[in-house]
Amino acid sequence: KQSSALKRKLQSPHGKPPLKRKRKPSVNTFKKSATEAEVKKGSSSQKSPSKKQLADNGNESQKSRPFIKTSSLFRNNPDIPEIHRKAVQQVQENVFTTDSFSQLDLHPHLVSGRKAACLETCFLGVQKQTIPVLLQGKDALVRSQTGSGKTLAYGIPLVQSLQGMESKIQRSDGPYALILVPTRELALQSFDTMQKLLKPFPWIVPGVLMGGEKRKSEKARLRKGINILISTPGRLVDHIKSTECIHFRRTQWLIIDEADRILDLGFEKDVAVILNALNAERETRQNVLLSATLTEGVTRLADISLNDPISISIADEVQNTLKPASQKEIQASNSSNCMDQENFAVPEKLKQYVMMVPSKLRLVTLAAFILEKCKFEKHHKMIIFFSSCEQVEFHYELFLKVLSGGLESQQRSSVSSGCLQFLRLHGNMEQEERTEVFQEFLKSTTGILLCTDVAARGLDLPQVTWIVQYNAPASPAEYIHRIGRTARIGCHGNSLLVLAPSEAEYVSLLASHKINVSEIKMEKVLSSLMKDDRFKLHRPRSKKSCGTDPQEVRERATVLQTKFENYIHSSEGTVQWAKKALQSFLCAYTTYPRNLKHIFHIKSLHLGHVAKSFGLRDAPKNLTAIPTAGSKKKTKPRPKRSDLLKKTHGKHRLAEILRSEYSSGMDTGVSKVKKKRKQRKPG
Repeated sequence: KQSSALKRKLQSPHGKPPLKRKRKPSVNTFKKSATEAEVKKGSSSQKSPSKKQLADNGNESQKSRPFIKTSSLFRNNPDIPEIHRKAVQQVQENVFTTDSFSQLDLHPHLVSGRKAACLETCFLGVQKQTIPVLLQGKDALVRSQTGSGKTLAYGIPLVQSLQGMESKIQRSDGPYALILVPTRELALQSFDTMQKLLKPFPWIVPGVLMGGEKRKSEKARLRKGINILISTPGRLVDHIKSTECIHFRRTQWLIIDEADRILDLGFEKDVAVILNALNAERETRQNVLLSATLTEGVTRLADISLNDPISISIADEVQNTLKPASQKEIQASNSSNCMDQENFAVPEKLKQYVMMVPSKLRLVTLAAFILEKCKFEKHHKMIIFFSSCEQVEFHYELFLKVLSGGLESQQRSSVSSGCLQFLRLHGNMEQEERTEVFQEFLKSTTGILLCTDVAARGLDLPQVTWIVQYNAPASPAEYIHRIGRTARIGCHGNSLLVLAPSEAEYVSLLASHKINVSEIKMEKVLSSLMKDDRFKLHRPRSKKSCGTDPQEVRERATVLQTKFENYIHSSEGTVQWAKKALQSFLCAYTTYPRNLKHIFHIKSLHLGHVAKSFGLRDAPKNLTAIPTAGSKKKTKPRPKRSDLLKKTHGKHRLAEILRSEYSSGMDTGVSKVKKKRKQRKPG
C-alpha cells in the first residue's frame, strides 16, 4: 500500500512523471537562449519542444550549437609557455665572393658550360675554397651549409681533371669517377648537374644507378660503359655482387656527397663493401667527403677512406678555413659530444619561426597556415615535413578532399583547386611516381609538397619560400638540413617549426647551437580563416564581421575541424586509416634519441588531444600496444623469453622502416634466421 501511494504521489493526473521531463530542456540546445518561463511551459505541457518553438528559436539554436563545439575544441588545452631564450649570434657563411672562375686555369668550354647552365660566373664561398684544393689532387673533407653550391665544388674539378687526361677517355673504359649519394632524388639531381657540365665534352659519359629502376637496363648501360657513375649505396652493392661487367680498374675519384646521411640508418656496411671493391682493383685515388654537418659516422669514414685530407669548413673564420687536418684533428673535432657543442651555419636570408600549438589544434592550424600562404598570398611554394610515410599519405588525402574541395576528383598524383596544389613524396612510393612528383614540383612555381626526410638532404628545389616542420626533427643537424631546402644560394626563405607546449625546451636546444628562431602566435595564423567564406557560420541577421573577433575565429576553426572529422568518420575505412596514421606518429615519437627524451616523451602526450589532430573524435581504444599518457603499465613478476624476443624484433623492425626511406629498392624481404643451440662436447 505504501509503495502504491508513493507511486501515485510521484505521478501526474495523466500518469506521466513530470519530474523526469523537467530535465529535458536543460540539456537541449536552448539552454542559454530560452527564458525560464518558456522552459517550464515546454516541460510541463509537452514531451519535447513543438515545431513552432523550433522554428521560432532556429536562429538561437544555430548560434548556440557552434559555441558548444568551439568550447570543446579550445577548452582544456595546456597553457602555452612563454619562450625565454637568449638572443644568439648565428653562424654565417660568405656564400658569394668577388672572385671569378676566369681566375682559375679551367678549360674555356667548361666555363661556357657553366654559363649555358644558367649559373653564376662568380665563385661561391665553398667553391672558392674547395676547387683549388681538388685541382691539386688532394683529398678533402668539406663542411658547408646546405644550398651553398657543394655539387659544383666537386663537379668542376672532376670534369677539368677528366677532360685533360693525356689519353682520351673512351666510354668502354668504365668508371673513372664514382659519386655516392643517399637518395634517389639527389642521384637524379646530381646526374642532371653533371650532364650540364659535360655538354662540351660528349666523350665523357655520365650514368646513374638507383633503386626502383630496372636492373636489366642498368646492366646494359654498364656493359656499354659509364665514365662518371652516380649511385645510391644499396643499388651499387647489389651490382657489385651480381653484375660481372662492373669494374673499378680505372677509378680515380671517389666522392661521397651528404656523407653523414649515407652513414645514417645502417649504410656503413654498404659503404665498406664499396670501399673494399675499389681497393681490390685500385688503391690510389682522390677521395672527397662533403656534408653540411660532421658526425661521428663521417669521422669513421674519414679514417678509412681519406689520405692526409684538407679540412674545409666555410663557417670558420677566414684565416682558418683552409687547414691541414690529420686523422687525430678530425676525430677530436667530432668526438662523442660534438652534437652538444657544434654550431651550425644557416643561410643569411633565411627567417626562422616557431609556433606553439596544443595537440588538439595542430590540424586546423596547419590547414589555416597553408590557406594563408598558398591561397590568399598566392606566390608561395611550400614543403611540409612529417615523421612517417603514413602521416604524409593521411594529410595528403585529407587536404585534397577538404581544403582543395576534391571530393569528386579521382586524380592520384596531384589535385589543384584555385591556387592549391598538393604533392607527396616518401620512401614507400614506387620509383616511377617518386620521379614524376619530384620533376613536377621542381618545375612548378607554386605548390605544397608533403614529404618525409627523404627530401631533406641535398635536393635543390628552386623558389621554395616556406619550410614547415610539422614534426620536430630528431637533432639540430637534421633541422639544418630541412630548412636548407629554402634560401638557397643567396635567395630569401622562411621556415616554421610547429611544437607542442610540452616541447618548448627544444627552442633552447636550438639556441645552444646558435640557431635563432622567432615566435609566431597561433591566433594570428587561425585568423586567416576569416578570409575564407567556406568556414563562415550562416546567420541571417548577424552583423558584418570585423575580422578580429576572437570568438568568430574560434567558431570558424571549429567549422574547419568539423569538416575534417566528418570526412574521417564518413566510413569505417577512413577511420582505420586515421588510426593507422596516428599510430605511426606515436611510433615515431618514441624514436627520439635519449638526450631529447626530456623534451619528446610519449607520456607527455594526451592521446585524446593527439587523436583530435588526426580527425578522430575520441581516443582510439585499440592502440594499447603503445604507451600513452594516463595508461597504466601492467607489471609482470618477471620478463618472459617471448617478450624479450618481441622487443628485439621491434627494434629490428624499426630499423627496417627507417632504412626504407633510403633503400636501394632491391630488397626482397627479410629472411628469418633460426638460432641453433650450441651443443657442448663432453669434457
